[in-house]
Amino acid sequence: MNTAKTFSTVIGHISFWVFNYWIVALTNDFNWAGFTSKSGSLFYAYAYGLFFNATIFYSQVFLLFPIFYLKKKKTQFYGYSVLVLFICTFIETHIDSMLYDTYEVAINERENSSLFNLLFHIIYAISGFFYMIRYDYKKKEKIRQQLLQENNKVELKYLKTQLNPHFLFNGINSIYHLIGKNDDLAKDTLLQFSQLLRYQLYESTNGIVLEKELAHTLHYIKIEETRKGSDIQLKYDVQFDSLTAKIAPLLLIPFVENAFKHCSNHDDSNKNIIDIKIEEMDSVLVLHVYNSFDNELYDKKVGGIGLQNVKRRLSLLYPNKHRLEIINKKSSFTINLLIDLKD
Repeated sequence: MNTAKTFSTVIGHISFWVFNYWIVALTNDFNWAGFTSKSGSLFYAYAYGLFFNATIFYSQVFLLFPIFYLKKKKTQFYGYSVLVLFICTFIETHIDSMLYDTYEVAINERENSSLFNLLFHIIYAISGFFYMIRYDYKKKEKIRQQLLQENNKVELKYLKTQLNPHFLFNGINSIYHLIGKNDDLAKDTLLQFSQLLRYQLYESTNGIVLEKELAHTLHYIKIEETRKGSDIQLKYDVQFDSLTAKIAPLLLIPFVENAFKHCSNHDDSNKNIIDIKIEEMDSVLVLHVYNSFDNELYDKKVGGIGLQNVKRRLSLLYPNKHRLEIINKKSSFTINLLIDLKD
């Protein structure tokens, strides 16, 4: 229970009743069904009138609504609500009658007493009911949001665990193609790959400094550059301004992996193109990844688990704060991603 919030709510309710009494009974010369400030009768009549109004309001809040309405016992709820209304109206009207005699109020001014009382009791009963409807809705919405956040955390954790096997598969595949061709390079690449894997397993937290994430991405690009060599025409540019901006880890790597994995393999290496540009300015990150693509592979699915995974993570981590464009053509595949990293 939030003690501070409970305290502020109690103070708010007390302030309402005190202000209500002050504005009606103490600052104006009302004639309330024969009771007036001038005679002094209104001071007493409005005090116990507010007492009965409060009784009806809080009977809805603490008794009738939670005990009957929330438990789907609506017949009992309406029945007891009407009973409380009439009991309070009867008692207040009886007290009014005694006060009328004390202050010798004219008979013609007493006629509407019970009607006034009933009308205001109904208003406060309805107010209490809708107060609880709103409270119950906010409570359920808060629980729903908490459950959604917990589900999102579980899903993000699951999605992140998927990244490691996916990354591991691609990395081993890259090193495999170097073995036999250049064993020294394969060893060096394996060492670099182990550093990348260590980053994924131990250093990537929920929010990591952008500089470190970009360094990790650049490290991967250089490994692939070494492996592919002259088979591709690779251009990459990574720039950033902020030293404090943070980003969810491992969001950029799947797009870069995808470019190298699905790049065309033409005999003419000038046709095998990968262009990567990552730029951050004013805590807005822009990623552009382009790779050439073999026509004959057009009908096959491009991206697989990696892209589907990262698209889902983006929707969970940056709702309404990112824009992802995927352009899939017969001869090229392009990713344009914008993420607003501002808190």
